[in-house]
Amino acid sequence: MSRPTPPTYKTRNWRAYNEALKRRGSLTIWFDPEMIWEAVPSGRRGRQQTYGDAAIQTCLSMKVLFGMALRQTTVFVESLLRLADLDWRYAQKLVTAIIRRQREVA
Repeated sequence: MSRPTPPTYKTRNWRAYNEALKRRGSLTIWFDPEMIWEAVPSGRRGRQQTYGDAAIQTCLSMKVLFGMALRQTTVFVESLLRLADLDWRYAQKLVTAIIRRQREVA
């Protein structure tokens, strides 16, 4: 038994078709500039946390959403913040912070 042939479509409005393809590949991510990336001091003895829960949750969300490894995720988020002209220090320590805190934040 042969398969039915799929219908063929003829594009008549190439400008609208091209714009639709561009919108389909567009990705927009908003970062709130008032979001606190650094952790609030706990007042307890010992080394204080560098990153707040919001920073860890953002990175973990990007990791799951795009299926990336942790190091790829941190570089990805760092580049997004750089594109948004948001200051983000201590990016080198983020991988270790995510590994240690992902269970308590999630």
